[in-house]
Amino acid sequence: MGIVKKSFDYVDYLWDHSKAAKLEGDEVALFLYRSNILGTDLRITNYGGGNTSCKTIEKDPLTNENVEVMWVKGSGGDIGTLSRSGIAGLYTERLRNLKKVYRGIEHEDEMVALFNHCIYDLNSKAPSIDTPLHGLLPFKHIDHLHPDAVIAIAAAKDGEKITKEIWGDAMGWVPWQRPGFDLGLQLEKCLEENPGIRGIVLGNHGLFTWGDTSYECYINSLEVIEMASSYIEKKVNENGNAFGGQKIKSLPPSKRKEQASALAPLLRGLCSSENTMIGHFTDDDRVLTYINSNDLEKLAPMGTSCPDHFLRTKIKPLVLTLKSDEDVSNSQAILKKLKTKFENYRDDYRQYYESCKHEDSPPMRDPNPVVIIYPGVGMFTFAKNKQTARVASEFYINAINVMRGAEAISEYTALPRQEAFNIEYWLLEEAKLQRMPKEKPLSRKVAIITGAAGGIGKAIADKLIAEGANVIITDLQEETLKNASMSFTKDEALTTICDVTDSNSIEKAYKEGCLAFGGIDIIIHSAGLAISKPLEETTLADWNLLQSVLVKGQFLMVQKGVEIIKLQGLGGDIINIASKNGLVSGPNNVGYGTAKAAQQHMTRLLAAELGPQKIKVNTVNPDGVIIGSKIWEGKWAEGRAKAYGISVEDLPKHYAKRNLLNEIILPADIANAVFALLAILDKSTGNTINVDGGMPNAFVR
Repeated sequence: MGIVKKSFDYVDYLWDHSKAAKLEGDEVALFLYRSNILGTDLRITNYGGGNTSCKTIEKDPLTNENVEVMWVKGSGGDIGTLSRSGIAGLYTERLRNLKKVYRGIEHEDEMVALFNHCIYDLNSKAPSIDTPLHGLLPFKHIDHLHPDAVIAIAAAKDGEKITKEIWGDAMGWVPWQRPGFDLGLQLEKCLEENPGIRGIVLGNHGLFTWGDTSYECYINSLEVIEMASSYIEKKVNENGNAFGGQKIKSLPPSKRKEQASALAPLLRGLCSSENTMIGHFTDDDRVLTYINSNDLEKLAPMGTSCPDHFLRTKIKPLVLTLKSDEDVSNSQAILKKLKTKFENYRDDYRQYYESCKHEDSPPMRDPNPVVIIYPGVGMFTFAKNKQTARVASEFYINAINVMRGAEAISEYTALPRQEAFNIEYWLLEEAKLQRMPKEKPLSRKVAIITGAAGGIGKAIADKLIAEGANVIITDLQEETLKNASMSFTKDEALTTICDVTDSNSIEKAYKEGCLAFGGIDIIIHSAGLAISKPLEETTLADWNLLQSVLVKGQFLMVQKGVEIIKLQGLGGDIINIASKNGLVSGPNNVGYGTAKAAQQHMTRLLAAELGPQKIKVNTVNPDGVIIGSKIWEGKWAEGRAKAYGISVEDLPKHYAKRNLLNEIILPADIANAVFALLAILDKSTGNTINVDGGMPNAFVR
């Protein structure tokens, strides 16, 4: 096939011939390149979905003979980010010889362990269940993808007939069958019965396509998907409105966000009845078209079709019956309505489990919904972390696209519940879940940190993110926030401007956090400034500024944040970054020291009040944090140096020498104390941790 740039309307042509030319002669590198560009288009396959392969001739290290080796995406990988470390290399002939020991479909799970006997590359990733689907086909390059358009055909009531209508004799059809060795045999049989086909549609599942080179395989995949997409769009245009037309109108965008941010903590609390969850929200146009439609009531209970979809979204969503403009701030009344909906959903899931389970099925998993639909507003998803919640949302949008296409060309069909259960509670799937790495200590937690674009606040944010938390990083300056955001991904942190002296600014920050992650668990007030002056030089403006940022800011952050934490019913943590100066009397410090003392006592008062709601409130007192601390960039350093009769340059040594440990205190040391209160001292409240190297006059007991 010649190298000609193709034009496509429904998929992205991303092949860069100059990049590919640099990889010529390395078929594995070209296969990885193809995989990566296919994986960037969510219409073709979603995160973690599908798999790709190539076959090469290699030297057998034991016989020195030429042998064919298949390189294929390993278990749990993602083609969009696939690298050599994520693939398995297997002797193709050994894999095909497994047919000699195959005992039939009721024993096919035992074949997975035998894949290890076919390993050529000792650095291989564990082979996936789809390995034989690639190995039993003879082609050098193979793509197994889950394109929305093709799955729409595969999930249509008369999908085989439509496949014939679109591609004639150029495509094969294999009815639904759970992935495994036997499905590989069915693909092999389909090819034998239909020589010369360019691909195979798998009923309710996806697509197999191939080529002699990586480029030919890529083009073949895109052309097949383009033909399916074009056919569907023509039918959609002929039929008019998607999903039976609009039943309700969406709220305006700002109102949708307002409703979603107010409702998210309630939903998060209910979704977290067994395990705390992180949320994601979208009001994507494709979502709104579906959730506002006349056919939502018919289609949503049917559930998703493709196994890759429902493994991440559960078999069906929870559809809320709230009016789009309902006053969701009336939390107790709304909570009562929601509790009933959630109880009904959990009961339905338990019935699904009990009616479908086998003698050796794993125990029932969390019965709470992953996908929650709010007509007129948008769609929430909840999962163990932000990435998983976001990916679940993306997968359900794929499912929406599938339903849209299938309904346009025929009639959408979902997998029978027993077949879906057999995938969801497959022992091999359970084994994959058990192999997942242990979650980090602060996984499933959401923290908001003030003054977090630099200094102590940034060190705390770094630490919490490293330990698994999602963080809302707030500060006053957009430029510093922009710089801070470069350290994190959007699945880890959100940056937003927040003036802690302005209740409207605080409310806006919390709303953004609830939209991004579903709620709040941890409030850390680190925003601060320092003014060091003797009494006669301290102005009322100095006094008011310190009181406003340090004391009022702490009060406002806690007041609004606790409102959200209580809605969730999951408990929480408040940590206030104060100072040794709130405990120690020193010269030239009346404004700052008084404000810090107020912060500390407010902590104790709040600990006494909020304990019954399982909300811990503690203080961390830094001292002498000069390196990396923002407050030392201004006149504070000059004031303290003057008070001690030394130069500004000598301050770090001065502060280190005066503590018992003779240690310089760094922002990371403060972050470690915060982490200890959050992850280790889980029954500590109303306490103060000094991080000052040991200052006897600051001992609290």
